[in-house]
Amino acid sequence: MKWSIHQLRKHRQGPLLLDEVVNLDSVKKRHEEIRAIQPVRVSGTCSIGEKKLTCQLRLEGSMTLPCARTWEDVAYPFSIESIEQFSWDEETLQLDDEIHPVEGEIIDFTPVLEELILLEIPLQVFCELADDMQQVEGKGWSYTTDEELEAQRLEAEVTVDPRLAGLANFFESDKE
Repeated sequence: MKWSIHQLRKHRQGPLLLDEVVNLDSVKKRHEEIRAIQPVRVSGTCSIGEKKLTCQLRLEGSMTLPCARTWEDVAYPFSIESIEQFSWDEETLQLDDEIHPVEGEIIDFTPVLEELILLEIPLQVFCELADDMQQVEGKGWSYTTDEELEAQRLEAEVTVDPRLAGLANFFESDKE
């Protein structure tokens, strides 16, 4: 999505309505865990001022991420709402750090849309088969939930090795 400032100034009398489908495959290069991304629907409105463009955006789409347990593909739908500002005036840019600078006469939305999607990536996603992993174990390892681990700890505290049972009363004897 690229627009020229000259083109945008023609729409100054009212808000500019957006409703486009954008291919953002380039976001896969910026984050290695994104295996695929479907075309993203970008909708919203933009208000054009003398020195600034303010857009209220909504991004809807789906990306494919790896499952944290099985490493299988998981479709992760997202819906992002954001207000983004662009300016081509140096004074306006110095007043606010959150305004995206425009270099030249073209406003490029692609890097901003990529950043919004990157911020939406969760730390972990799980596929439907991830719950079945609770019974899995291999040579030298096994899958254990936090509840099972706590139960094993409590059981280990109660159980005393029979070879060491005689030492339990060692300090209680008064014979000297």
